[in-house]
Amino acid sequence: MIYSVSGKLIHTDMELAVVECAGVGYACRTSLATLQKINGKEEVTLLTHLSVSENGVELFGFAEAEELRSFRLLISVSGVGPKVAIAILSAMTPQQFALSVATGDSKSFTQVKGIGKKIAERICLELKDKVAGETISVRGQKQITAPIGGGSIGEAITALEVLGYSAGEAAAAVSKLDPSLTVEELIKGALKALAKY
Repeated sequence: MIYSVSGKLIHTDMELAVVECAGVGYACRTSLATLQKINGKEEVTLLTHLSVSENGVELFGFAEAEELRSFRLLISVSGVGPKVAIAILSAMTPQQFALSVATGDSKSFTQVKGIGKKIAERICLELKDKVAGETISVRGQKQITAPIGGGSIGEAITALEVLGYSAGEAAAAVSKLDPSLTVEELIKGALKALAKY
């Protein structure tokens, strides 16, 4: 297993970065987010995932561990291959991906080219429990861990934390709302309340 590649960035293309290590150029399929992060740099390190299929062997590289974790979660869903996972991570950040799964927002996935309603719903359904308990970096400053089995209120608080609010702020805003509301309604109501501060 190739954990990472470090070296000179010798070529970039749409969803591709080539890193030269000890005279060998490793072509890494990657997301637009990673390409933006490494753009203009001479030396780069990409965390990698090696995909072996009947169509061949491909290396996927990411600038951040959260993006690699999100990629691995996505390809664990039946019907979601590496190319679809890259398309999703090119359209949304790992935090947006986690928030969409946690809140069951399958519509956000259908906006990605090549993803239909069934696949989008499957992503939310199959990954909801896996995303719970995942550690997600928020705004590059802190780490949060989603509470497992916290019900609608717990999910709403987690979603607000992913958006950058503290656990205390999120809990205070959600506690003022009707607990029978759906996760989406709780988040919307809490965001309205938090926007007033």
